[in-house]
Amino acid sequence: MSEEPRAKRPTGLGRGLSSLLGEVSRETPVGGTGGSSDIRLIPVASIEPHPGQPRRIFQEEALAELAASIQARGVIQPIVVRPHGHRFQIVAGERRWRASQKARLHEIPAIVRDFTDAETLEVALIENIQRQDLNAIEEAQAYKRLVEDYGHTQEALGRVVNKSRSHVANLLRLLDLPAQVQVMVGAGQLTMGHARALVTAADPEELADEVVRRGLSVRETEKLVQSGRPTRQRPLPIGYKDANADIAALERQLADMTGLKVSIKHAPKGGAVTLNYSSLDQLDMICQRLSGGKF
Repeated sequence: MSEEPRAKRPTGLGRGLSSLLGEVSRETPVGGTGGSSDIRLIPVASIEPHPGQPRRIFQEEALAELAASIQARGVIQPIVVRPHGHRFQIVAGERRWRASQKARLHEIPAIVRDFTDAETLEVALIENIQRQDLNAIEEAQAYKRLVEDYGHTQEALGRVVNKSRSHVANLLRLLDLPAQVQVMVGAGQLTMGHARALVTAADPEELADEVVRRGLSVRETEKLVQSGRPTRQRPLPIGYKDANADIAALERQLADMTGLKVSIKHAPKGGAVTLNYSSLDQLDMICQRLSGGKF
């Protein structure tokens, strides 16, 4: 009897982090062998980082604090790895692995999953975004790789990370900035709002230095770009055309923070702020942030 053809493995795109990882029972013992999602203890020396990890900057002070916590309490949340030759490659949790090395642990709890290259990048991106661990350039570079190497659309990426398509598009545009300005964003000298304003400038490197030197706000940076110096002409995003400059700037700042389309209607006696979501996951994210819950 001929074997039935194997169904094509679906991409993880759009299924969310829990769906990609699989449901791991809270009662699953460390070292269990009941399934692919069991938590196992793996030698730290047998694990290596993924070269395509979106996160590039690890603060030494924060690593030292996490290492001290691990020494006192152990690794509370397992990392996620995939088989890689005779070793394991990190999918999510490189910071915990690095801190475990500093804490001189010999083993670390891990969930082993057989991810494809695309799924590996998706999970790493989602986890880092949910923990708010990526700077804008790191996030943009991960989006670019998913678009160029794996054929994901901006709209589909937005669904994966619970952000608007315009948020993904705005981040990708930051990669048009000169390398020096991108480094300043990665180092935290400039925010995403600053970078978005500088993308339209003809001399972004010079203006970026001025912004940092003078400690300008995002709104002040936008005014600097619009102050008569030559700029790359670009129409304002839809939704901002009818708003005055200050309200439009505030809308953009809130959109950068939430990854959602934000509109503000202001009147002398008050107004309204509207957050637009396109899925229940995005609504859940809004509720968690407003309630102070962990995202």
